[in-house]
Amino acid sequence: MKNLLKLKHLYKLKEAGVEYFEGFHSKDSDIKMPKELDELKKICINCTLCDLSKTRTNVVFGEGNPNAKLMFIGEGPGAEEDKTGKPFVGRAGKLLTKIILNVLNLTREDVYIANIVKCRPPNNRVPTIEEAETCKVYLLKQIDIINPKILVCLGKTAFMYLMNNDLPISKVRGQIFDYKEKKVIPTFHPSFLLRNPSARKDAFEDFLLIKSLL
Repeated sequence: MKNLLKLKHLYKLKEAGVEYFEGFHSKDSDIKMPKELDELKKICINCTLCDLSKTRTNVVFGEGNPNAKLMFIGEGPGAEEDKTGKPFVGRAGKLLTKIILNVLNLTREDVYIANIVKCRPPNNRVPTIEEAETCKVYLLKQIDIINPKILVCLGKTAFMYLMNNDLPISKVRGQIFDYKEKKVIPTFHPSFLLRNPSARKDAFEDFLLIKSLL
């Protein structure tokens, strides 16, 4: 079923003008995408490949240092992000900014921030498999272009769709996984930390690990 969904989305992408190799091997990397972030962003802004495009105000492509060693991946845009077209600018985003500054001794301009999906799911629900698989080709190309050393998955959804691993975030947070010669570290989503202040200690330890790897 999952492979059929991917094949369906490959054909949708082809109809939108994206080229891909002959033969389908259920690999997102088979798709030929632009080699520049600006060109990739233009495609994303005009994307109508899934139903999220019907309800969005703005596409939230991602922002930050195009040569960042550290890249954060969230679930998807929220209400504030949908309004502004910028990732992590609401309450959760402000907390993430503080953590980046106070724990990593970096600024948002030093890192890159993106999401699994580029458009806000209605009522901030979790993206469906179809939505995530459709949008994932853009994220994978962002990762390819930026080529960060470390990928930080913020929350279960980001980790699940990037790594095809549906273990609870409490079971995988703070561990190091490998992804295409990069290190992947899952941790709690900032919105979860806002609702559960007691988890901030664990998140702090995760970010210290990230800092040590940098």
